[in-house]
Amino acid sequence: PYGYGIVEEFTGHGIGKNLHEDPYVPNFGKPGTGALLKPGMTICVEPMVNIGTKRVKILSDNWTTVTADKKNSAHFEHMIAITESGYEILTEL
Repeated sequence: PYGYGIVEEFTGHGIGKNLHEDPYVPNFGKPGTGALLKPGMTICVEPMVNIGTKRVKILSDNWTTVTADKKNSAHFEHMIAITESGYEILTEL
């Protein structure tokens, strides 16, 4: 939207005993249609927004990712604990 692309190949996720666990936490879609978050869950929210296209390319090292149109991109991540009273952003502690 508005000249930016939201990458759909990479999403947020649950985290616990393993780095990437359920639930899948997309950074796109209609509000209220994703996974139901419940107290006790810990998730990572990590949007990636590109100037230009939402398409990305993974380089031959199978790790480095660049935008398909070679424009700039921004990515960040927060780890969030879902609590009985709401949430706590763990990456700010």
